[in-house]
Amino acid sequence: MAGLRLGPLLRFVDWEAGGTATVWVEADRACTAEVRCADGAGGSAPTFRVADHFYALVLVTGLTPGTTTEYEVLLDGDRVWPLEHSAFPPSTITSPEAGSTAVTVSFGSCRWAAPAAEDHDPVGPDALDTLAARLAAAPPSERPDVLLLLGDQVYADETSESTREWLAKRRDLDQAPGAEVADYEEYTHLYDESWLDPDVRWLLSTVPNCMIFDDHDLIDDWNTSAAWVSDMRATAWWQKRVTSGLMSYWVYQHLGNLTPAELERDETYAAVRSVPDGTEELRAFATKADLDPACVRWSYRRDFGRTRLLMVDSRAARVLEEKSRAMLDQGEAGWVREQALDRKGSYDHLLVGTSLPWLLPPLIHDAESWNAALCRGERGERWARLGEKLRRAADLEHWAAFPDSFEELVRLFAETGTGEGAPATICVLSGDVHHAYVAEPDWRGKPGPDAHVVQLTCSPVHNSVPRSMRFGFRFGWSRFGRRLGHALARHGRTGRPPVHWDRTGGPWFGNQLMTLQLRGRAAHLRLDQAQMGDGGADARLVTVDERELTTARDPSHTTG
Repeated sequence: MAGLRLGPLLRFVDWEAGGTATVWVEADRACTAEVRCADGAGGSAPTFRVADHFYALVLVTGLTPGTTTEYEVLLDGDRVWPLEHSAFPPSTITSPEAGSTAVTVSFGSCRWAAPAAEDHDPVGPDALDTLAARLAAAPPSERPDVLLLLGDQVYADETSESTREWLAKRRDLDQAPGAEVADYEEYTHLYDESWLDPDVRWLLSTVPNCMIFDDHDLIDDWNTSAAWVSDMRATAWWQKRVTSGLMSYWVYQHLGNLTPAELERDETYAAVRSVPDGTEELRAFATKADLDPACVRWSYRRDFGRTRLLMVDSRAARVLEEKSRAMLDQGEAGWVREQALDRKGSYDHLLVGTSLPWLLPPLIHDAESWNAALCRGERGERWARLGEKLRRAADLEHWAAFPDSFEELVRLFAETGTGEGAPATICVLSGDVHHAYVAEPDWRGKPGPDAHVVQLTCSPVHNSVPRSMRFGFRFGWSRFGRRLGHALARHGRTGRPPVHWDRTGGPWFGNQLMTLQLRGRAAHLRLDQAQMGDGGADARLVTVDERELTTARDPSHTTG
């Protein structure tokens, strides 16, 4: 009898034509996976094999728009989900009503796997666990329409004590890469550790979810610079690590991001399913993706009624040559622009999901653009060598470290957000920096776009930030911090960025999630933090900030 190893994860739900969804599962042997819904909808798919693991992405059809239905998962005809004696409500699929313009989006990033319930959690309660507890006690109508996980879903380079013990039984941890993961099997263990958490498992089974990677899904500072890549490729262990990381990301995260039509066109998906064991086909794909990033697009677009999500790969699509550094290669940048402008007027809100914040605290922005100038030789070879050391030591590799790409987004948001058909809001959704804040730009010397443009940064879901970094982030927004940043900009001859921005909320520190409620052209933002209850009561989500994002803006307002 086949067993359910991991999942189910509810991934794609169709908002355009309606009636379809995809459900991802991992079984413990080859079998046929089936999803049966209480209203008669359903679907099935044979598993495909990668490195002695068996997966299926089941296309569910026949859903009735505007309804919510319970579902169960069967493997070779035997029911394996819901789990016996589960304390959670049934998993459901909600098919949006045709023409719906209302969508609720929750998002965050950076999640260490939570320890067992009986163990002490040194970084405090997990925001996803507390969200699951809240939703399990509420009617299905209160569940978000989509959960966006903006990077660092697993930590390949910062493993837990239990994972280190498991790794030590497989190999000698005194040999590189030590207590970090080394191969595909070890990556599967990370996903088991993270997604077998009972609360998170139920949450991902009943709230549609979209994902994108960040550095820790592979390794800290992944693709920081050409010199970094060269150094990593010179090690004996990196090639297996990066290939395994991309293989596992493709299986566990990327496939579920795609629409059924995109899956039908995906050559790798077809190749892996066409053979008894697709390991070598997937390994060849991952190897090529690492050596030639432009050959694959990890970014994707999803439309939720009149809300458009562009999930942007800000890690693997980079151009790293110092004289032509870009966050996105030419093809990727062109795709983002095309998707933002395509059918302008057919959506009310544009969400740009990028794991790395576009707008940072001003001092950090200036430090990163200064560092980029040093590294490309603006102050000579000695400063360039120092710049590379600083870049790696201080993680200076956000959008500000790619000044041309930063300014491309400025121009794109101005064009997309201005004139006939402009959306009401353009929200940049990011994580990475282990705190939350809201920042809003003004265009220097010229009217800003008609759309309300805002940077919404929310992390971690479950992680920590040292006190020294908390001070640094606060200082980065201060008046003196801005002055120090201006001094760095003068030394690096970087000039002033084309927009000025201020923090209008935060910084907030803790395990947290942001939620956007988009109704017509109105947008409401809420920040919830996971906090322990009084007197040792169970953890709960506490709202620490709420605001409307679509307040009227004076189009004649400029900032010098």
